[in-house]
Amino acid sequence: MIDNNSDDKSLEIAKKWIKKDLRFILISEKKQGVMFASNAGSQKAKGKYVARMDADDWSYPERLEKQADFLDKNANYGAVASLVEYVSEMENTDGFARYVEWINTVQTYEEILKKQFIESLIVNPSAMWRKEVAEKHKMYKSGDFPEDYELWLRWINNGVMIRKIPEILIKWYDSENRLTRTNPIYSVKSFYQIKSKYLAKWLENNNPRHPYISVWGASRISRRRAKLLEKHGIINTAYIDIRRNRILDKEVIYYQDISSPKEIFILVYIKQMNARDEIQDFLHSKGYEEGKSYLLVS
Repeated sequence: MIDNNSDDKSLEIAKKWIKKDLRFILISEKKQGVMFASNAGSQKAKGKYVARMDADDWSYPERLEKQADFLDKNANYGAVASLVEYVSEMENTDGFARYVEWINTVQTYEEILKKQFIESLIVNPSAMWRKEVAEKHKMYKSGDFPEDYELWLRWINNGVMIRKIPEILIKWYDSENRLTRTNPIYSVKSFYQIKSKYLAKWLENNNPRHPYISVWGASRISRRRAKLLEKHGIINTAYIDIRRNRILDKEVIYYQDISSPKEIFILVYIKQMNARDEIQDFLHSKGYEEGKSYLLVS
């Protein structure tokens, strides 16, 4: 248990548990923040596997058993997560509930590889990983980015395999005071900046037409987010749009007129789920393959 400058009764409660059960260890981490607290706990841990959760989350009794059993039986996997139950203390959280519902559908390693640049797919407190993986690839880094999303992108980029137990094993609580709602490192801008860094690395290794791409999405927001790739050496040759005859700073291609998948690699910067599904269906009808000739990134 990590006491990170708590100012409520949690420290008092933790000390009582230490007396009740000698397996508990209490650590004090003076550097404020979930990143420093998590890193301190991971460094202190002596087990083969490390699992974490936040103070307001709730694990089902069989969570650790099922995740450890998976890692025992799958030596090629470096980490495992699970599906989550979303519990909100607020009203009007339909958007976040839909996000949780969607990430619960992304379960296998292959799915995570293809969808990793849409959203952060791993709910941090649902994860368990091998201690040796954390030692080799390092834990959370400090910066102007969401530390959990950066860690998963970095580990996946370094070849760490991860998947989810296809069961709900944790209750993920949401409140108006959670850091993802209040801290600027979890802003949309910060997400896209760190996403673009690792997306550029992925494109270098997987885009047969590297460094050239075409961007599906010609709105101001899509153009701004795609432009973040330029500083990483990625060259956008054209925008693809559902409207004809648009004039922008680059060529705009009407979507029905796109080239064959042998000629271009498409990044889809469309956030609406229904529209994304329709675009995928259209691309598949034209012979495009996800991860090979196009990728969803928003």
